[in-house]
Amino acid sequence: MQYTSTRNNSINASSSFAIASGISSEGGLFVPTEIPRITDDFIESLVPMTYIERARAVLSLFLTDYTAEEIEKYTLGAYGTGFSSAEVAPTVPLGGELNILELWHGPTCAFKDMALQLLPYLLTGAAKRVSDGKETVILVATSGDTGKAALEGFKDVPGTRILVFYPENGVSPMQKLQMTAQTGNNVGVSAIYGNFDDAQTGVKRIFTDEKVKAKLAAHNMAFSSANSINWGRLVPQIVYYFSAYADMIKLKKTRNGEKVNFTVPTGNFGNILAAYYAREMGLPVNRLICASNANNVLTEFLTTGRYNRNRPFFTTVSPSMDILISSNLERLLYHLSGNDSETVKKLYSSLSATGEFTVDGAILDKIKEIFAAGFCDDTETKATIANVFKNGRYLCDTHTAVAVSVYKKYTAATGDTTPNVIASTASPFKFSKAVLEAVGDGKAMPSDEFEMVDALEKLTGTPAPSQLKALKGAPVRFEKTVKKDEMEGAVYALLGING
Repeated sequence: MQYTSTRNNSINASSSFAIASGISSEGGLFVPTEIPRITDDFIESLVPMTYIERARAVLSLFLTDYTAEEIEKYTLGAYGTGFSSAEVAPTVPLGGELNILELWHGPTCAFKDMALQLLPYLLTGAAKRVSDGKETVILVATSGDTGKAALEGFKDVPGTRILVFYPENGVSPMQKLQMTAQTGNNVGVSAIYGNFDDAQTGVKRIFTDEKVKAKLAAHNMAFSSANSINWGRLVPQIVYYFSAYADMIKLKKTRNGEKVNFTVPTGNFGNILAAYYAREMGLPVNRLICASNANNVLTEFLTTGRYNRNRPFFTTVSPSMDILISSNLERLLYHLSGNDSETVKKLYSSLSATGEFTVDGAILDKIKEIFAAGFCDDTETKATIANVFKNGRYLCDTHTAVAVSVYKKYTAATGDTTPNVIASTASPFKFSKAVLEAVGDGKAMPSDEFEMVDALEKLTGTPAPSQLKALKGAPVRFEKTVKKDEMEGAVYALLGING
């Protein structure tokens, strides 16, 4: 299996090179040159397997320069401990055609753990092959969950340092505390004045700046990424769509070969792109339903072909989706354009220059064949949390509620009764204030974050994750906030390099 770049398809690289590099030198994203195809027998073989065994089966199709022994060791290390569910990512039926894929049982209570518990193994394994002994510097922009999951995954991993940038007012209080109180001798965290798109743009600019790369090289360091621009972040996410389908067979909610829908809350498009890869591999998928909050740039694009980031930016109760520049969309456009890197370059040059681009014709037709899309605002999100809890005694977070709301709108508009799986992305206790407001029937709101956690736990009878409760009283280590144009200097400072 070889990889190329969305902006230069003459590149031919191994998975180790793609993962160690994080992003291609010209700013493109690494993609597989071909997508492996699976059979019904492959899917049937997954049904009795554990999650770890399913992960090995899927990952081995993409990571062909890693040995079977390495993949076995890495998956056991990633998923063998640290998850509160023995199933790692269980599928929970909620009645009718609605099923919840719980992706938040890992150490940071968010779906990012599904990839970021594995990525340190993949990256250190890759570095041994291609990095010539350089220390790997992981640079991360986060809208909330990636930052903590990456920090937790890479803390004290030999040969690595990790630096995380997050928008000062763009994450929940619990997400912020998880990052700023992070332990580890190789970690650094900084807020920025701006939103996630500003952080992401800054990180990409630093990544591709030859002067910055040269300065790191002089100190025997090299960049990589833990954002989903890194193929090593994305490929583990493909696994859980196969696992969910196998669970649906085991639960007798579908039969092998019958199609299901997946509804995915997404801002940066990585989570739903992983479902797209699973579909292209042959997983029986009818529609991929993209769920957005009020920052509905993806809804407009998937329904009209126009991508326009020149719009108001909303700070919502589902902050991990407060994104207007969806990086992983670039990979989808590469594949749907017939692997045409020149087309992708033109589209993203237009996005950089004007803030928008438009696709039509065959590309738009393919998008509409595969995807449906919708969005909801904060009022609808909270109403959905309340209704799901009232009707099923199931407590969901703000991002999962967006997906449930969009799914219900989709079925009302289409009459589609295909069995559906909702990708549930976080514990509700990471967003206690919004969730408590939704289910609290107007009761007085505690002022302290941990009092909110206790109140939500008591009101709903749902146990709060111990790792969140343990943050109470944790000392804050990282309090710095920088301007967007100061991010490069912050990198040098966090690394102890003179700028």
